[in-house]
Amino acid sequence: MDIMKISNDPRSISVSLNALRAFECAARHLSFTAAAAELGITQSAVSHQIKALEDRLNVTLFRRTPRGLLVTDEGLALAPTLTDTFDRLARLLLQFGNGRRRDTLTISVVGTFALSWLLPRLPRFEQACPFVDLRLLTNNNRVDVLGEGLDAAIRFGEGSWTGLHASQLLDVRMSPVCCPVMATQLSQPADLIKFTLLRSYRGQDWLGWLRAVGLGHVPLTGPLFDSSILMAEAAARGLGVALLPIAMFENELASKRLVQPFTETVASGSYWLIRPQSRAPSEGLLAFEAWIATECQAGFA
Repeated sequence: MDIMKISNDPRSISVSLNALRAFECAARHLSFTAAAAELGITQSAVSHQIKALEDRLNVTLFRRTPRGLLVTDEGLALAPTLTDTFDRLARLLLQFGNGRRRDTLTISVVGTFALSWLLPRLPRFEQACPFVDLRLLTNNNRVDVLGEGLDAAIRFGEGSWTGLHASQLLDVRMSPVCCPVMATQLSQPADLIKFTLLRSYRGQDWLGWLRAVGLGHVPLTGPLFDSSILMAEAAARGLGVALLPIAMFENELASKRLVQPFTETVASGSYWLIRPQSRAPSEGLLAFEAWIATECQAGFA
């Protein structure tokens, strides 16, 4: 039987789920024939189910005209809600598979980490946690986890954010990088004074590196970037010298598109996985936390 009761209200009525589906499909196509083809039944079955629904509701849902099938006002009131309901039900059922419900996980990731570290490892996560539907957004390291309705975020910093639980992922070491031509003119750190220093909003990073090599007089007047990826591209195009997390740009360094002219590096913070303290983590988020912790312990391989 496909009869369903709309609610526990004593005034509610019982209707056929198949009839509702037949009506929704016919209203969407404005054709009993097309509805029958989609549902895998005969046109007469569609007509019979819709007639039974009309009798049950005591309304007329369709009118036939010389120009084709029209949905009545009563049908127009019913069809959008049914379409939305069936669509939502279909999406919900897609979350189930292999005996367990799939868990949707939305995480915002700072662009550099997403492109250089996370993206190459995603196949391993999908294999390890097939029940998680991962939705990735990117940020420029400024993200409002609660305000944006995120499950979690990965960002760069010192690990202290109010109202957020933070798990340290990877330490970062910074060093200057530039294009190959510019690198030939940088034999010692003092040579940097001849070039534009490309900066992030974390101005202290350059100051820390310069102090580490005994320099304190190099002017920081170059362009300011909110993305390490964009800053790396600017450096590769010869627009200046960028201070970047070296491990995140191994491919560019290996291909010689970028060159690290000096061996000196400085610690400058870490990448962190953050999530709201006010909300218990879902099964999917716990699985992601465990997976990414294991991957980070394995290093950059």
